[in-house]
Amino acid sequence: MRHRIAGGQLNRTGAHRVALRRNLAASLFEHETISTTMPKAKHVKSFVEKLITLAKKGDLASRRRAIALLGNRNIVEEVDDRIEKKGTVIGKLFSEIGPRYLDRAGGYTRIIKLAKTRLGDNSSLVLLQLVGREKQAETPQKGGKKKTSKKKADKK
Repeated sequence: MRHRIAGGQLNRTGAHRVALRRNLAASLFEHETISTTMPKAKHVKSFVEKLITLAKKGDLASRRRAIALLGNRNIVEEVDDRIEKKGTVIGKLFSEIGPRYLDRAGGYTRIIKLAKTRLGDNSSLVLLQLVGREKQAETPQKGGKKKTSKKKADKK
């Protein structure tokens, strides 16, 4: 019987599950949206939300605990055929993502089902996103005018 056993096995060993969880969470914090399968997304969602709750506290003990759970992977970006370091995942988590959710009590992530399937095994794909990211993307840019088009009847 599986009474009081949380989390799924995902047909992996314990060390492989921990590595998978860390890599998916670090990628989510780095890119703020990732595409994965439904069981993996459900598995990593609670882990990510616990890390964001730690980041909301923002003290040194929380930072050290997050490093112990997640690791401190570098965020790199390719610029003009060379690789530049932009910071670390923990730095972004505590400086950008944690303060973004200070007024939110929970539910920092969302899972959106996609119509696409994975090519190799036809597994259904989902998007795992941080909530609130779309507000930044939808902000109107200043200096632009709305285009008005005249109807053909007005020209006659």
